[in-house]
Amino acid sequence: MAGPHDSLTRTAIRGGRTPVPPPAADGTGKTTPTPPGNGNGDGSGNATQTPPAPHTRTWTPPGPLNLGLTLGPLRRGPADPTFRAAAGAVWRATRTPAGPATLRVTLQGTEVIATAWGPGAAWILDGLPELLGSVDDPAAFVPRHRLLHASHRRRPGLRLTRTGLVLESLIPTVLEQKVTTDEAYRAWRRLVRQYGEPAPGPTPGPGHGRDQGLYVMPDPRTWALIPSWDWHKAGVDAKRSATIVRAARLAARLEEAAAMDLPAAAARLEAVPGIGPWTSAETLQRSNGAADAVTTGDLHLPGIIGYALAGDRDADDAAMLELLTPYAGQRHRAARLVLLAGAAPPRRAPRMPRGDIGRL
Repeated sequence: MAGPHDSLTRTAIRGGRTPVPPPAADGTGKTTPTPPGNGNGDGSGNATQTPPAPHTRTWTPPGPLNLGLTLGPLRRGPADPTFRAAAGAVWRATRTPAGPATLRVTLQGTEVIATAWGPGAAWILDGLPELLGSVDDPAAFVPRHRLLHASHRRRPGLRLTRTGLVLESLIPTVLEQKVTTDEAYRAWRRLVRQYGEPAPGPTPGPGHGRDQGLYVMPDPRTWALIPSWDWHKAGVDAKRSATIVRAARLAARLEEAAAMDLPAAAARLEAVPGIGPWTSAETLQRSNGAADAVTTGDLHLPGIIGYALAGDRDADDAAMLELLTPYAGQRHRAARLVLLAGAAPPRRAPRMPRGDIGRL
């Protein structure tokens, strides 16, 4: 689903560049419905059981749609146990207000075919249009720089997703605070597989490592009860784990932010100690589809934006915000288009070394 200009660089991946492998040679893109775990619905490895009956929905988007670009920001690394792109489909396991759900989305011509399993299947299908950017308005973005114009023109299927779920974006974002992405992805994988549950429905196909099935992230109570030694083994320091525990205890109040406008939603999240503008923006970009939630306080983003739009690799937050002023209301979209263009400054130093406090 990627175009010839979508290079798979680290910068483009951060912008949400997620390849969706094409379907099988027969063109069906179908997956054998193997329940998660070792062959049955409860993951115990005993006798095979009949998979739960799926719910389906067909929806026609109002314009071009690229599943990989639209849903890519929801993936936390190539081995994310809650996300899979395979055989022309995007799979997603999530915890909805109605319970766990697995969603499979494919694009056939101009129609989206969605199938869902689990107690939250109806809820996730009700929100399918918003998940695929129905409330997003790409026409509101007017590029005023040739790089943005080219990036915007080459990606007509880019839509800003809106999940309507705050905690599932907030927790992995907290894990990414002040560490390398590799460390954060590792912590997310370990904690979700250890404390989450196998996702309902079939397994989407070959994954990474031993755990090939999808997993639903833990519920708020489980997050709050993870012992300190397991946070440590996952490489999560006390500050980040304490922030996640506080957020989990306030889950009901934080989930209300999904229905708020951007300033009110950011204020709700940032009232929790340990959650600042960087974390709230990265969360609301996904949960609320906030097109103007520009990320500040980031180590690399100001330099990337400054280099791409003004040749200033040393730009700070103030300079970045000034460069994005012409795109008020669409600053997050402008930043994503810059990232997807891959216009990052040349490196002047080695990458930040990967740490692992779990080995201490």
